[in-house]
Amino acid sequence: MPSSLPHTHPDGRAGIDAALVERLLAAQFPQWSGLPVVPVEVDGWDNRTYRLGDAMTVRLPTAAGYVPAVEKEHVWLPRLAPSLPVPVPPVLALGAPGEGYPFPWSVRRWLPGETAAHDRVADLPGFAVSVAEFIRALQRCEPAGGPAAGAHSWYRGASPAYYDDETRHCLTVLADRVDTDRARAVWEAALAAEWHGDPVWFHGDIASGNLLVQGGELAAVIDFGTSGVGDPACDLVIAWTMFDGESREAFRDAARQDEGTWARARGWALWKALLNLTQDAGEDPARAAVELRVIDAVLGEHDGRG
Repeated sequence: MPSSLPHTHPDGRAGIDAALVERLLAAQFPQWSGLPVVPVEVDGWDNRTYRLGDAMTVRLPTAAGYVPAVEKEHVWLPRLAPSLPVPVPPVLALGAPGEGYPFPWSVRRWLPGETAAHDRVADLPGFAVSVAEFIRALQRCEPAGGPAAGAHSWYRGASPAYYDDETRHCLTVLADRVDTDRARAVWEAALAAEWHGDPVWFHGDIASGNLLVQGGELAAVIDFGTSGVGDPACDLVIAWTMFDGESREAFRDAARQDEGTWARARGWALWKALLNLTQDAGEDPARAAVELRVIDAVLGEHDGRG
């Protein structure tokens, strides 16, 4: 995703460090000043997150493109939370630009758990059902007034056609690594399966890193920065990125989506895997192998349902 960083830092992400967080807290939320500020062990790219004491986190966007998510989550997460089967991040405060940092930021309640992984989930089909039930519950939330899919969601919830040029470029670049004829058929099927349903809430990035587990079960869903109201197909991509075999079928059955939505979901999964594989450029064989497995699964499913 594109970014425009205001100034640089050794990690390349907006000059954010623990000292900055401490200054922001002291200036804007002195009641929390003095609590330990420690980077989280597993962090994302869109935001830097710090533990604040034992019970809170501070979350700061790394570039201007991620700023719309701050107020969106501040407004909508408290409204969505009561209707969802597991916790989502409780927002405690909205911070303003300051101390040389140019963006709004937030303070959240800490949610316990580890990011989802196969070795942390004993019953993967059961976990897949829990994820699907979360998606279904989110879709039942009242959409009126919610943010329509667009730039703030990186066009998740809109038509995958927004990424048509990018996808076709990736297919050209990857002609020697991917069966481009089969992949192009998947992509064109996704574009043809236009969405005409009523808008519903979508998360936009249902992925293992945004699913927390405790005791092997789904315990929370985090990072609603790409959420909005529109087409829910993008939330089904985890069918190929985390699930397979029995767990994929369990997810499919519990998600209860029509074939057109699944066709668009295959398009979303293909686009992202192709993009990651193109950007990898052979420098990370392990990551490339993961993306190739996703592509093979998507192509195989399309062929089998064609």
